[in-house]
Amino acid sequence: MRRAPRLTPPGSQSQQHSREKAYQDHRRKVRDAQPLVDTCAPLTPSHLHLKLKKLKLEEERLSVIDRDNRLLLERVSCIMRTRGQADSRSNCTPKSRN
Repeated sequence: MRRAPRLTPPGSQSQQHSREKAYQDHRRKVRDAQPLVDTCAPLTPSHLHLKLKKLKLEEERLSVIDRDNRLLLERVSCIMRTRGQADSRSNCTPKSRN
């Protein structure tokens, strides 16, 4: 059996209009809603970004390298001043194995 199309009574048009307005208000609120939960990472304190202990150890390591380089340079310059003569003469007599 076919039903006849429903006609809205004249008084319900204002109700329908108020429902549409309420729905439009609801859609606007949903569209403009801001998140309530902060999902950003917390700010990291500056003392965790700048690792002072690591910088100090690096500075000490570089000072040891500089000191070793200076000692090597002194040795090389001493060798160059003395013309790199090696003492290949042996003043001791070979000992007998018997």
